[in-house]
Amino acid sequence: MQTGLEDQLGLYQKRIPIFTRSVQGRFRRFKTSVLVLAYAIYFLLPWLPWSRPDAPAQAVLFDVLGRRFLIFGLTVYPQDVIWLALLLFIAAILLFFVTGLVGRAFCGYFCFQTLWTDFYIWIERTIQGERPARVRLFRQPWDREKILKIGGTHALWLLASFWTGLTFAAYFTYAPQLVLNFFSGQAAAAAYITIGILTPSTYAAAGLMREQICTYVCPYGRFQSVMYEAETLAVHYDVRRGEAAHGRATARAGQRTLAERQQKGLGDCVDCGLCVQVCPVGIDIRDGLQYKCISCGLCIDACNTIMDSFDFPRGLIRYDSEKNLAAATPAAPKLHWKRLKIIGYGVALVLMSAYLVYSIATRGSFDRAVNQIRQPLYVVLSNGDIRNRYQIRITNKSGQDQLYSITARGIPSGALDLGHFREITVKPGHSGLVQASVRLPPALAAHTQHFELIITPQGKPAEARTEAVRFDIPSQRP
Repeated sequence: MQTGLEDQLGLYQKRIPIFTRSVQGRFRRFKTSVLVLAYAIYFLLPWLPWSRPDAPAQAVLFDVLGRRFLIFGLTVYPQDVIWLALLLFIAAILLFFVTGLVGRAFCGYFCFQTLWTDFYIWIERTIQGERPARVRLFRQPWDREKILKIGGTHALWLLASFWTGLTFAAYFTYAPQLVLNFFSGQAAAAAYITIGILTPSTYAAAGLMREQICTYVCPYGRFQSVMYEAETLAVHYDVRRGEAAHGRATARAGQRTLAERQQKGLGDCVDCGLCVQVCPVGIDIRDGLQYKCISCGLCIDACNTIMDSFDFPRGLIRYDSEKNLAAATPAAPKLHWKRLKIIGYGVALVLMSAYLVYSIATRGSFDRAVNQIRQPLYVVLSNGDIRNRYQIRITNKSGQDQLYSITARGIPSGALDLGHFREITVKPGHSGLVQASVRLPPALAAHTQHFELIITPQGKPAEARTEAVRFDIPSQRP
């Protein structure tokens, strides 16, 4: 990696505008497909209807006041925080796994900064024209054309930023009502604050700062090198092929064909500079692997286009590994996944994902916990009966009020005392406490070390849960 130029410039420099050229190719098509899919999910998901008896008809709703997340048919409560921990772990391992295989592919195709910057560049190109027109517009003095085009670009950027913020807020409340309340001045203060923060921050990050977010703000670009290995695929320039004995050279008369260039010791690179012009972070991939490179592959599309026009072999710039490029005769690039680190990441990813799916699929509609009250552990009544007391906690994880009945098995029916009720109604996401006591005569108590409490949701006998409970008597614990 180059460091000399960066040492001269210091840790930060004034941003030099980057005017990217559009390009066609498989990596550009893949980036566009990911962008369209990601935008469709993000902007349309809050508007997808989903019928619920106790909440707005919205497929995804983060109900902060109700302390629950509604995700289609799944209701997530604070008690399910283990799922969030698993998701974060899976996301981290997936990032390490992908980086170990194909470098910064996440940055190039899936990162929010990349997706929004790509869209903002498309807006800029649509209004101001292709790269030469944008460069000319940037250099010309302020006139009517420049004011209209630059002003129109920034206006659309602000509109996209505003709708980004509004959509984010729509995940936390009923989307149609939010829009009506927002423009009528009746929305909650949190909505105005959230949108007021996200609008300028999105505008600044995707419209003004762009690659500087990746270079100076995002930490991933700095530490991702520790996950690289010699077998990791990344975007590389084939120096031996591109430079040959006497370096790169333009394709003028006498050095246009492969035979002519090989005869003069010239490399396949015709020094067109197109790989630099399409790069969203403004680097020259021919200078070697650089931490600023986000592995988006646009330079590969650009180079392949030029190679095709001269009837040269493709792949002068390609996804390849340092190990393969250093070989005497490089082979076709391929994924090297048979490595201890990659296999470890893969195993952890599969296990944690499987456990998350299993945990979600097998979660019941409620949780229960039975704790024996130990102060005192037991009480000997005046007639000799022995009494133990218990605290029963029931947490309703369903999406509606639920009535629960509590019965006992292994002791006489009249031994269980629940006060004035044997049933309890618990609201969604809430817990209910029941104080219970069990009273047994000495003869029966001597033969009863354990019994079972059965908690059954009304109308759902198949979801009944049984909890084994200990019964203590004086002779058991001195």
